Amino acid sequence: MFENLQERLGKTLKNISGRGRLTEDNIKDTLREVRMAFLEADVALPVVRDFVKQVKERAVGVEVTKSLSPGQVFIKIVREELEKAMGEANEELSLNAQPPAVVMVAGLQGAGKTTSVAKLAKFLKERKKKSVLVVSADVYRPAAIKQLETLAAEVDVDFFPSDISQKPVDIATAAISHAKKKFIDVVLVDTAGRLHVDSNMMDEIKDLHKAINPIETLFVVDAMTGQDAANTAKAFDEALPLTGVILTKTDGDARGGAALSIRHITGKPIKFMGVGERTDALEPFHPDRIASRILGMGDVLSLIEEVEMKVDKEQAARVAEKVFKGAGFTLDDFADQLKQMKSMGGMMSMLDKLPGMSNLPDAVKGQMGDKTFIRMEAIISSMTKKERARPEIIKGSRKKRIAAGSGTQVQEINKLLKQFTQMQKMMKKMKGKGGMTKMMRGMKGMLPPGMMGGGGPKF
Repeated sequence: MFENLQERLGKTLKNISGRGRLTEDNIKDTLREVRMAFLEADVALPVVRDFVKQVKERAVGVEVTKSLSPGQVFIKIVREELEKAMGEANEELSLNAQPPAVVMVAGLQGAGKTTSVAKLAKFLKERKKKSVLVVSADVYRPAAIKQLETLAAEVDVDFFPSDISQKPVDIATAAISHAKKKFIDVVLVDTAGRLHVDSNMMDEIKDLHKAINPIETLFVVDAMTGQDAANTAKAFDEALPLTGVILTKTDGDARGGAALSIRHITGKPIKFMGVGERTDALEPFHPDRIASRILGMGDVLSLIEEVEMKVDKEQAARVAEKVFKGAGFTLDDFADQLKQMKSMGGMMSMLDKLPGMSNLPDAVKGQMGDKTFIRMEAIISSMTKKERARPEIIKGSRKKRIAAGSGTQVQEINKLLKQFTQMQKMMKKMKGKGGMTKMMRGMKGMLPPGMMGGGGPKF
C-alpha cells in the first residue's frame, strides 16, 4: 500500500530537505505538490485541506525558524500530521468485559468480512491467548455460514452452527449463551453483508446490535474503494455505534486514500488491516508505523514482530549451529529459508518494511516476487536428495532433468545455483572473529547500490 503516494512525496520532500532556510514561498510550493499527491491517492478533500493547513501553520511558525535543519523539521512535521490524520496510536480491541466479550462485525458484501472474522479469531487465539467462538448470523447466504465453518476449522477455533431458517438475533443470543456455559473468552458475530446501505438491512442490524450489546462493533471496508470506504463507514456509523474499522485488501491498494481518510471522516480508529489472503495476514494498524512507510522510512518494528512470531527459531538455531561447526549450508537449508520467508508474506513484504526500499528499481523488485520464490522451491523439490546435499554434481543432463521436472528453464537452474553458492560463501564468512561484519560486506556486493548504505530514505 501507499506506493504511489510514497513515490510522489519522496520527490516532493527531497526538494525541500536540502534547504538551509524555509520561507513561506518554498513551503507553499511544496505543499501544493503534497496536496496533489494526496488527491491522486484518493484522499478525501476535507482531509487534504486540513492536513495542508496544519502543516503550513506549524512550518511557517517559530518551530522551523529556530531549527538548525529546517528541511528535516519540515519532514518531521509532515510525519506527525500524517500520524494525527490516521489516529496517532494503535487502538487495541477492548475486551475488558464479563466473558464472553462480544464483538460484532459488519460490512458491505465483497469487502472480506467473513475472512476478516477468521483472521481476527486467529489473531486473538495466537497473540492474545483467548479462547474464541465464531458464529454467522448471515441468514441470506448459506455459503457464508459454510465458509465461516471451514475457516474456523482452519484456524482451530470453535464454530457455533446456524442455518437460514433462524433469525439473526436468535442465532447470536444462542451462541453467546453457549459461550458462557463453555467459559469462552470472546464471541465473534459475523453479520450479513450489505450490497449497499439500505434501510431494511440497517434496521435488522440495529435490532441485532441492541439484542447482543457488543463491546466492540467493527466495520470491515475494502481499502481499494479509496475515500468511498470512509463515506460508507460514516453511513454505517450513523446507524450503528461503531468502535473501529478493519481495512482489508491493503496489499492490493497502491494509493492509500482510505487509510488517510477514515479517521478524519468517521472519527473512528482503524484497528486492523488485512495484508493478504492468508488467515495470518492481519496486522494491528499503527499510524506511526504507517506514516514511516509513506515517507519511505520503513517499518522495522512490524518486521521484528513478524520475525518473532513466524520464524521457527529452533530450525534457525540448528542451521546456524551446522554452519559454525563447518557442516555447511545445503540446498535443503536454502529451501527451508524460502519457506520461512514465504510464511512472512514473501521477500517484497519484508523489504517494504525496511528503510529506503521504495528506491529499489522495478527490475530488482520483479526478481523478488512470490512467483520467483515458488519457482525456486519447485526447482529444489525436483532435485534428488544427493543433489541437494552436493549441488556441485548438478551438470548438463541433471540440469535438463530438473528443469523438466520443475517446469523451468536450464538458465533458471544456473541462476539458483549461483545464488546458492553466494549464500554458502556468506555463511562461511560468519565463522570466526568478525564473521557478521564480513557477511554484511559480502551481502553488500550482491545487492543493488544504495540498498545497504545510509539506512534511510534519500530525500
